[in-house]
Amino acid sequence: MAYAYVYILASKKNGTLYTGVTGDLLKRVHEHKSDKIYGLTKRYQVHDLVYYEPHDDIIAAITREKQIKTWQRQWKIELITKDNPTWEDLYEDLIK
Repeated sequence: MAYAYVYILASKKNGTLYTGVTGDLLKRVHEHKSDKIYGLTKRYQVHDLVYYEPHDDIIAAITREKQIKTWQRQWKIELITKDNPTWEDLYEDLIK
């Protein structure tokens, strides 16, 4: 069972990206989708969960999030496209 998640949201395919970390992925993505979180995701309508990875502890997740945030944009796009080539919103699959 995962205790933390690193996730990437997108406004559209190859659009604005947001990388975050959370202990409750469903709740956090719902907050972004509902524009309850003021900032980049609300301003640029960055609502599609296009990538996530589970971690066994929060420290590992935070470390990974910081690593991804330093990456070049193209590397993030490649990370997303490797597992989600059509950039589908993965949130709907999670709530099923």
